[in-house]
Amino acid sequence: MANGQWFPPEWPERIRALAEGTLTPADPKRAATVMLLRDTDDGAPAVHMLRRRASMAFAGGAYAYPGGGVDPRDDDRLVGWAGPTRAWWADRLGVDETSAQAIVCAAVRETYEEAGVLLAGPTPETVVGDTTGSEWEADRASLVARDLSFAEFLDRRGLVLRSDLLGAWTRWITPEFEPRRYDTWFFVAALPEGQRTRNASTEADRTVWIRPSEAAASYDKGELLMMPPTVATLRQLVPYATAVEALEAAPGRDLTPVLARARLENGEVVLAWPGHDEFTKHIRTGEAPA
Repeated sequence: MANGQWFPPEWPERIRALAEGTLTPADPKRAATVMLLRDTDDGAPAVHMLRRRASMAFAGGAYAYPGGGVDPRDDDRLVGWAGPTRAWWADRLGVDETSAQAIVCAAVRETYEEAGVLLAGPTPETVVGDTTGSEWEADRASLVARDLSFAEFLDRRGLVLRSDLLGAWTRWITPEFEPRRYDTWFFVAALPEGQRTRNASTEADRTVWIRPSEAAASYDKGELLMMPPTVATLRQLVPYATAVEALEAAPGRDLTPVLARARLENGEVVLAWPGHDEFTKHIRTGEAPA
């Protein structure tokens, strides 16, 4: 049975064009996504995932984590901040301090926008509890519409961003043959006490809490559709017995970007993700991907 690897029908043609030098890669936009974890009764943590609507042009029907692009306004203004400094995050993420703030802000903001979970608190030692209610929802909707910047939202609420609740896990860059490209940092975080997830995203038709091992097994059976970064990170989470263990492991994770490479070899287009052989594809001229 085929697995659930997402592979658009237009990729082979674009891959060949890139390999032949007739396709100019688009510049990737900065993005962040969060693997939100919570402990379960049997000791194995579950991860929060959403299923993208089938109508979505990119990865329609695929399971993913809450996430999205950086809001440029978060580059311009210092936000209320707790946890490791911006300089520390810049070194960890391999960017300058302004970009580090924007990427971390994107991770926290997108988790709130798409899952209703907010990694922020009134003090550096606290985190907000229940984030439901009409006033919270109005602010969340304003963030989604970009009528309100994340910095303005935190100021309005008297909150500081809790960067210490995040752990940088990995970094993937959309392949050069994709028309929409993202340079995405993946983070881990534990669901704060008193908060609960909900499907707050207009891009998703379903959300689930599922153990990484179960999600990966369902992908292997072809039951769940996913992109390579999602499957890879699920497999990486399997060894950890608790959310805290995963967070404690994050600082030691390698953040060297993973970027798919395409080449022409013996009449085939070979698509490979360095370090992730399971996703390699061999495509002969005129054939669908194997």
